[in-house]
Amino acid sequence: MNWADWAILSVLGLSALISVIRGFVKEAVSLLIWVAAAVVASVFYERLAVWLVDLIDPASLRLLVSWVGLFVAVLIVGGLVNFLLGHLVKATGLSGTDRLLGLLFGVARGLIIVMAVLILLPGILPVQQDDWWQQSVLIPEFLRFESWARDIGSSFVNFFKQLF
Repeated sequence: MNWADWAILSVLGLSALISVIRGFVKEAVSLLIWVAAAVVASVFYERLAVWLVDLIDPASLRLLVSWVGLFVAVLIVGGLVNFLLGHLVKATGLSGTDRLLGLLFGVARGLIIVMAVLILLPGILPVQQDDWWQQSVLIPEFLRFESWARDIGSSFVNFFKQLF
């Protein structure tokens, strides 16, 4: 195993550890909040920018401020909701189950992150020619699922395109 394999294992382990600490409910709601923030910002930023015409002069900056403002606002409100849900989970006594499911969620998230990097990186940098890429034990194992992951990714993108 080389440094790339250890980096992959570190991403998986760190993601799992964070999710065990935070628990499934907080992790799942957090993911939904990030998706909601991106969707709300992407759908409504132009409408908000109209209200900022007198305050921000270049249109590009106005649109950027609108998008970022909406994104951050949804993250803040969602964070408050997530905080309250975390206390509710503790009060119901489900924290053990929540942490176990959090572990599974964290491993799944880590796998998605690793797959995304391994699929996208060769399109950006010529890493396939490097010794560390070719000598890795884990990279070929992950890349066995590349076509499946690309199909799932395309389906996910098409789903969101149909929504908006």
